[in-house]
Amino acid sequence: MASAVEEAIGEKRHLIVEAGTGTGKTLAYLLPIIKSGKRVIVSTGTKNLQEQLFFKDVPFLERALFGNSTEGEPRLKVCYMKGRQNYLCRKKLYELTDQPVLNGLEEINEFRTLLDWDKETKTGDRAELATLPEASPLWSKLNASADHCIGSKCAEFERCFITEMRRKAAESDIIIVNHHLFFADLSVKLAAEKAPDAGVLPTAACVIFDEAHELEDVATSYFGISVSNLKVEDLLRDLEITYREKKIVSTDLLQLSSRLRERSQFFFSLLPEGEGRFAFNNREEFLEECGSEFLGLKNVIRQLHSELQAIPNKPDEIFNLIRRTDELHAQLCFLMESREKNTVYWIERRGGRGKFSKNENVFLQATPIDVSAILRQSLFDRFDSIVLTSATLTVANGFDYIKGRLGLENARELIVPSHFDYESQAIFYVPKDMPDPRDANFTQKAIMRIRQLLEITRGRAFCLFTSLAQMQQVHDALLGQLDYPMLLQGSAPKTALIEQFRNTPNAVLFATASFWQGVDVQGEQLSCVIIDKIPFAVPSDPVVQARGRAIDESGGNSFFDYSVPAAVITLKQGFGRLIRSLNDRGLLVLLDNRILKMRYGRVFIESLPGYTRTTEIRKVEEFFGCE
Repeated sequence: MASAVEEAIGEKRHLIVEAGTGTGKTLAYLLPIIKSGKRVIVSTGTKNLQEQLFFKDVPFLERALFGNSTEGEPRLKVCYMKGRQNYLCRKKLYELTDQPVLNGLEEINEFRTLLDWDKETKTGDRAELATLPEASPLWSKLNASADHCIGSKCAEFERCFITEMRRKAAESDIIIVNHHLFFADLSVKLAAEKAPDAGVLPTAACVIFDEAHELEDVATSYFGISVSNLKVEDLLRDLEITYREKKIVSTDLLQLSSRLRERSQFFFSLLPEGEGRFAFNNREEFLEECGSEFLGLKNVIRQLHSELQAIPNKPDEIFNLIRRTDELHAQLCFLMESREKNTVYWIERRGGRGKFSKNENVFLQATPIDVSAILRQSLFDRFDSIVLTSATLTVANGFDYIKGRLGLENARELIVPSHFDYESQAIFYVPKDMPDPRDANFTQKAIMRIRQLLEITRGRAFCLFTSLAQMQQVHDALLGQLDYPMLLQGSAPKTALIEQFRNTPNAVLFATASFWQGVDVQGEQLSCVIIDKIPFAVPSDPVVQARGRAIDESGGNSFFDYSVPAAVITLKQGFGRLIRSLNDRGLLVLLDNRILKMRYGRVFIESLPGYTRTTEIRKVEEFFGCE
């Protein structure tokens, strides 16, 4: 793999590599990067993997290649960058010092902690603050989000943590980011083609995407558009704060702000009802009925824009508000009036229920149906060399599915098998006697079978579900029936739950999608992974529906060309939690026996490693009986 990466960088070619768990793929791409002497961006799936690269893998290679170098000897120049919301904005902090608007004793204490931390931190990265709650409302007021940034005109620009991060990146040979930051930066650059300083990432000769199976979903989210009642409210809150702090003289500004708030609340309350995420296919009919309300909302945004433009001797914050107001108007027009064919328009309701209850937030969304052309032009054509790697990229031993979804052409391909002995290390059990997952009896039968299996494995298991409701139902039914500690997703932050699982003998963790990947628990502590159903995407999801329809209309078969391959990769990720080292042994369970009965089941079987397979629970008992 290292040789293939070296050739790809040297020959300015793209490369796609599936490298099984335990193959050392991180070192395999880091070595040729260092040897190349070129600036390279490494983009990972998670912040945890970023930190592992920066604090563990790169220093290990540095020592191996250069020894414990002394002052003056060449060292690798490496930095790692996160999204702006992870960093403190000093301007906001100091403004809050002068005019504190804090809610309660807890926020006051957090604010004092931040003031003390500001004097000593060199990065401004909130990860240094172990005591700051994950959902701290104060942090959302003080982070360095782009919405509030006035760039080089800011009094704190030279001391700004984002400015410092950009400087470090410009001086570094290896820049470690995550996919979200990479695509956020790419979307900013695409929107500001004529602004050479747009974004925070410098130019690079090569990009390495680790955990590349996530790219389509992440890219989709950043190439789409979203406007919500929350977005309008954030704009108005910032406008009103600026009005007070900068002592703006405008008789109409606050009146227009109030009118926009009313118009926005009314408009979002009129949008179609629905549960969760649903398609907004009737935009034309909606505009026929509620066009005057939409027109009224657009007009008051334009009036606000004009009023902001008319302010004499504008402070820099006003220019930022003008940009945001302009952006809001353009995005609303696109969402309601665009006829772009490669876009699905949809609505998501979160929080409270009913017509715009106080706790409900409504999001208008426009999402690209197919990002392959966008990625081909904006990513693969822009960089000399891109390397995509993950343990789960192939379907039935081929890259056709992932290459097609990402628009990757003329790339070299490599499959590096794991050196684990899957046949002796893992047994894969699919019960023949379970009902079809769509059967009303499935959940009750699943509860009984999971209990039986957990008694055989003495806990030590991940129970992974395709829905939150199913997870909760099974967990609640088994609570009190098992003698093993039971952990539930949502009861604590993900990292805390994983740590608790590692340190609790015989624990059982009940979880959904976010625990299917990026989780590494080695040893006997995790000896069993149970998955309830084949992880097909939710068919009612508007983006999934639109993608399936587009494939069918172009002459393909959406189920076999999209639904099955996507589920194969997800299932491989879920099962990949079990065998993480040469000494790991354990049980993999899929309670959904359609994998044995349906024609598409063969694709799943062919795509999985060579586990010992069985349909008999007696074989499972024998496997654990020989421990």
